Amino acid sequence: MSTSGTIRLGRVWSVPVRVRPGAVLMGIVLVALFAPRLADAGFTRPWVVAVLAVASLYVSVLLHEVAHVAAARHFGLPVHSVTLHLLGGETLLESDSATARQELVTAISGPVASAVVGLAALGAGAAASGSNAAVLTTLGWINVLVAGINMLPALPLDGGRVVRALGWAVTGRERTGIVVAGWSGRLAGLASFGLGGWLFLQDRRTAWIDLALCTVVGLFLWAGSTQSLRIADRAARVERLHVRRMFDSSRPESDWPHLDVDLRGDALLRAMSQQPAEAYAVVDDDGEVLGTLRTRTVNRVYRVGARR
Repeated sequence: MSTSGTIRLGRVWSVPVRVRPGAVLMGIVLVALFAPRLADAGFTRPWVVAVLAVASLYVSVLLHEVAHVAAARHFGLPVHSVTLHLLGGETLLESDSATARQELVTAISGPVASAVVGLAALGAGAAASGSNAAVLTTLGWINVLVAGINMLPALPLDGGRVVRALGWAVTGRERTGIVVAGWSGRLAGLASFGLGGWLFLQDRRTAWIDLALCTVVGLFLWAGSTQSLRIADRAARVERLHVRRMFDSSRPESDWPHLDVDLRGDALLRAMSQQPAEAYAVVDDDGEVLGTLRTRTVNRVYRVGARR
């Protein structure tokens, strides 16, 4: 995730913490959603309580992301930043998980941390009395809410990463896991739209707010899932780039840059970017020239690669 257009709040374990304007917008929506319901429940200052509840929600989200940071560092994965956004937060790693197990543990650590804090607060609230019980119970449900929302099966949410890790573990292919997570996220987005429509038809005072909130969630899930499917499509196209399958037997010029015949995928694209040219001499391990690879051929194979 890009950090442009964000506001920097500080650091946690030397990791920058940022917030997106969308998080502020979501906070306003949540306050508008909670306050009328708190008023119906008999709270004397529903708007104040709603603001405090939403502030507690974002503190809980931050604790959730700190758990991700701890898990990533356990596996030696460098962390770029923590960003609070429209539907919670994201811990941006500087490198991808090397295995499905790393991805699963890193992804699920946040929801587990939120669930543990939430259940502990609910237990403490049940044992307390008066205002302390109300505060602890509210904090507990907020953390349970954070865990539940983040386990929605759509990237970049943790639930989507869990689905990706499971798909990766079962098939042995990370790209397959991304595709599975992408489609599960689209289904979750459609379900959110459907829920919003159903709540709107209930004709309650908050019907429009319910519809707006579910629509925002649905759009977020759909957009994230669509982006993940585009990433998977790009990976599929890049995987099919193999010098051995694309070069021709024409004799290259002596001053053309060389490419090894076994180069493929990302390694091939990196080699071409380091020596930009319209054509390359293809050589084997012994340095013998085998033919010519033209950049336009690579571009054509990339464009049609996903159709094969």
